[in-house]
Amino acid sequence: MTDSPQRRAAILRELHTDGILVLPNAWDAGSAALIASAGAKVIATTSAAVSWALGRPDGEGLTRADMVAAVARIVGAVDVPVTADIEGGYGPSADDVAASVEAIIGAGAVGANIEDSLAPGGPLHTPAEQGQRLRAARSAAERAGLPEFVINARTDVYLFQIGAEEGRLDDVVARAEIYAESGADCLFVPGLVDLDVLTVLVARSPLPINVMAGPGAPEIAAFEAVGVRRVSVGSGVGQAAYSVARRVADELLTKGTYAALEDAEPFGTLNGAFARS
Repeated sequence: MTDSPQRRAAILRELHTDGILVLPNAWDAGSAALIASAGAKVIATTSAAVSWALGRPDGEGLTRADMVAAVARIVGAVDVPVTADIEGGYGPSADDVAASVEAIIGAGAVGANIEDSLAPGGPLHTPAEQGQRLRAARSAAERAGLPEFVINARTDVYLFQIGAEEGRLDDVVARAEIYAESGADCLFVPGLVDLDVLTVLVARSPLPINVMAGPGAPEIAAFEAVGVRRVSVGSGVGQAAYSVARRVADELLTKGTYAALEDAEPFGTLNGAFARS
């Protein structure tokens, strides 16, 4: 990459101010290169597929070192900014989050998702606890010489259905206010795709709102129309890729046929996507 980290971080930050940023998530250098060749302006990683590529489950099945190594390979494969999914920071404390942020900046990332859940399914850190962790992330970025680093604060209130349904919107708004005060740049609310609720959240949140979409969710244009600034697909691309691998293997081993391979890109097309100047 020819741009400085500061310039890449500024590009990522600017992409949250107007229109909508679309992120088909990558998990290794190859998927990142292909997604970038399709025109993605930013590469976002997915912790789930990064974990699967190493034969481990999602939910901090990775070590910090595993994740940083994966991020470094992705950064080296593309010429666009990279934002990394660092789950909950690979440890519960503010110091854990700071160490992870410093490490991925060292690997070349210019942004990160930081979750407020303590474990898959919950519970969540209290807003005050997560605020402390986000402040540590911001301080770590400043110490690393990248104050422009983009912190995407993820809250799992909707994803894990925390609390009574009628209170979730207020919970997310309260968290948004504390997370903004603590140095977050945007708010990621996976599990929420209801356009009416998102319209209210966009109006009430001090942070730009990001969502995770997939089959059955509104189209990207509909999210943009209600003010959502960023749409990603989480583990969706990785799930699709690994599902193809399983279908092909099943067909080969049980039927001895090759139909599942028919829609594959030609070898030369794929091989050419990895040629960089």
